[in-house]
Amino acid sequence: MLTNATILVTGGTGSFGQKFARMTLDHYNPRKLIVFSRDEMKQWDMAQKFDNDPRLRFFIGDVRDKDRLYRALDGVDYVVHAAAMKIVPVAEYNPFECIKTVVNGAMNVVDACIDCGVQRCVALSTDKACNPINLYGATKLCSDKTFVAANSYTGGHKSRFAVVRYGNVMGSRGSVIPLFRKLAATGRLPVTDARMTRFMITLEQGVELVWKAFEDMVGGEIYVRKIPSMKVVDVAHTLAPQAQLDYIGIRPGEKLHEIMVSVEDARSTYEFDTYFKILPQIHDWSADPLRIGNGKPCPEGFAYTSDGNSIWMQPDELMAWVKAEYGV
Repeated sequence: MLTNATILVTGGTGSFGQKFARMTLDHYNPRKLIVFSRDEMKQWDMAQKFDNDPRLRFFIGDVRDKDRLYRALDGVDYVVHAAAMKIVPVAEYNPFECIKTVVNGAMNVVDACIDCGVQRCVALSTDKACNPINLYGATKLCSDKTFVAANSYTGGHKSRFAVVRYGNVMGSRGSVIPLFRKLAATGRLPVTDARMTRFMITLEQGVELVWKAFEDMVGGEIYVRKIPSMKVVDVAHTLAPQAQLDYIGIRPGEKLHEIMVSVEDARSTYEFDTYFKILPQIHDWSADPLRIGNGKPCPEGFAYTSDGNSIWMQPDELMAWVKAEYGV
């Protein structure tokens, strides 16, 4: 599907964007992959990292600027919307800025995609959008709803929109793994709560979920990949076995456990071999055979949470990933 296509990634210099670019260039050989982001230095660094691959293009811009999006999306076939303000405490202290980027940015992307004739757009979401308790999660919920409803907003246009949802990505800039590795030599690691659990997803799995969404989507679906969980204290003990753990308490807006499919979502959620698909409850789309496919309806009261997960990552699995990722 993406072979010989023109693709644009908003927030494309981030951890996900760079992994998506590398994997997509290697696997699909698109005609052009456009990195749309605000930071010219990050774009410069990324161009060097990719040896100035001629298929890779860079476009300075902000999703808050609709006019700039219109220019960037001219002739684009597929869009991955990864741009966001992602740091929870920063969003709490700067709510206006978070809303402008995450909510207004989502509306701008939808409008620009429709008007520019983009075929399909997949937006990245977060576990924090499910039963949100912080501003970032609330804005991402608004963004998710915007992209889902955009499929009825398109009218006679061809654009279709879907969402992929996952938690903190292993090894990404916001992940606890780089922090623990950095602090391991000090002999002390900060842990918020001994009970805390997190889903464990790799960047590669995140990219593959976006590919799956592009391939499968009819419009309005939220895709959630099945991934293992791990207790944060077990992550700490695995990465720094001799370190002392300092329990610092849960930070403002932080959850004890991650949730990707809520009990309320489960009524319109279908299970597949490797993922869940949350279907829209508007327009009876949750009963649409094309969207359901061969999915199995989730039982009443089901929720997909990091503490109630049936799959758990073991320490040796984490260490194998660390060695493969960091070469140590």
